[in-house]
This record gives sequence, structure tokens and C-alpha cells, in this order.
Amino acid sequence: MIVTLTPNPALDLTYHLERLEVGASQRVPPAQVRAGGKGVNVARVLHDQGHPVRVVAPVGGRSGESFTADLDDAGVPHSLLPVAPATRSTVAIVTPESTTNLNEAGAPLADTDWDALLALTSAALTAGTGRPVLVCSGSLPAGAPADVMARVVAVARERGARCVVDTSGDHLLVAADAGADVLKPNHHELLAAVGGPDPVTAARTLARRSGGLVYASLGADGLLRVPAEGPVLRARLDSALSGNTTGAGDAAVAAIAGALALAETDDAAVLARATAWSAAAVLHPLAGGIADPDPLLHRITVEPWEDPCR
Repeated sequence: MIVTLTPNPALDLTYHLERLEVGASQRVPPAQVRAGGKGVNVARVLHDQGHPVRVVAPVGGRSGESFTADLDDAGVPHSLLPVAPATRSTVAIVTPESTTNLNEAGAPLADTDWDALLALTSAALTAGTGRPVLVCSGSLPAGAPADVMARVVAVARERGARCVVDTSGDHLLVAADAGADVLKPNHHELLAAVGGPDPVTAARTLARRSGGLVYASLGADGLLRVPAEGPVLRARLDSALSGNTTGAGDAAVAAIAGALALAETDDAAVLARATAWSAAAVLHPLAGGIADPDPLLHRITVEPWEDPCR
């Protein structure tokens, strides 16, 4: 069972346009609306690929009702915590050239909400079958406790689960110091949190802090797999793709979590699949979905990366 915790879920609105006319009034087609947030996107991909999964998230207000109804319609299992603040909204404007995202910050949760959310996460891990994996993905709402990511990792440890964290800033460093098994920042988040001259050096530093693995997204330059010690690998597609990049990193996290749940040990194969799923997400119109990744696998090269730390 893979449990995805999304502390800051969203109701996603996606507009597909031929072009975005900034500063002008523009008629647009109806938005496509669905439950989102990075952990929810991870769960959707895993669910569509046949993995047992459960979404855990706080929801509130009319937007929270729409969020819940959409997960029900999609058949994605969930354990949702009712909270007072309304679920935030995000807007993705997708054109052939680029994707523009407008993301609300998310309202603070009460201390009791955090306690209840972690208890709900623990219960979801206990109720599942198979090798448990906990994925905590996305931003945190304003005012989140400084130690919340350490508490998330502790919940995974208590339930014998592997823990994957995809977040940013100080919360990323807290997750590393707590010993998360896998961290998945993009290169901007990585350098902002750790510093250093390049993403590989920063990823190695972060991996050594956690004692686990760091998968670092480099955008069109591919995906790095950096352990605390040992060879660094990079996977890269032969050419960049056009489409909706919003859920690309989430699809990579889904592939990594799925491999952990199945106890896969072929590092290069897991990295290639994560890269293929990420690319397949760009070809899907909505975050949380992927096109068929199989045709992309033969276009991916996995190779050793020279580590400046060595």
C-alpha cells in the first residue's frame, strides 16, 4: 500500500490556450477542474497504473466538497480530514510554448488538525496490505509547524514504511535530518535549500544528511539519482517535449514510490521508468495523469554522472 499525504491540497483549474495574451481581456474555453496538489497527483498516477494507493489530505469549504467528489468520481481511495479553512485553488494556463501556474498559498491549519492528519496517515498505513510506502508531497500551508516533516518521517518509521518526501525550503532539510528514505527536489529547490555550486554537489550533501537517496529533477536535462555514497546516475530523454509540465515531477515520484513498494533493486531501471513517467506526464493534458510511457523508454539514456564531491 502506498499512502500519499498532501498537507496543502488544491482544486486545480487547467486552461488550454493557443496563446496567453498578458495584459489583455481574453475569452477562454471552460477550465478542466479536478482534485490536485502534488501528493494527489502522485496517487492518481499510481492508481491509474494499478498500484494500491490511498490519499490523505485536509479539505474544507465548497472547494473541499468539489475536491472530494472528484476523487470519488475517479475511484481514488481516500481518507480526508474535514477542516475549517476552504481548500485552496490553483490555475494552470497551458499553451504550446509553456505552462503558467498561479498557486494560492493555502490557509493555516490548527495544531489539532496537524495531530489529526498525522493520526489519519498512520491509520492508512496500518490498514493497507503489502509493503507500505508513505509519500509526502507538495508545499505546506502557512504556519505549518517547523517539525512537521520530522513527525511525518516518524509516522513512517513507526509503521515500518519507506518514506518519500517531495517538498522545499527548510521543510526539505528537516525531512533529510529526520532520515527520509528518498527526497525528490527539483534543482531550483535543491540549490535554494542546500546551496553549493551545482545540483550534484547539493544533492550529495542532502543525501548524506538523510542517509538515503536524492532524486533531483533537472528539467529538460533529465533526472539524477544521488545516493549518500556511491555512483551518481542521470537519465535523460533524447529531446525535450512540449505540453503540460505541471505534474511531471509528481509522475516521477509515483514511479519511485511504486518501485519501493515492489522492492525493486535495479537502480538504472527505476531511474529510467521515473524519467519516462515524468515525460509521459508532459504529454497528458492534466496533472495527475500520464500518457503511455512505454514508447518513451527506448528514448531514455541512463549514464554515470561525474560527481564533483569525489
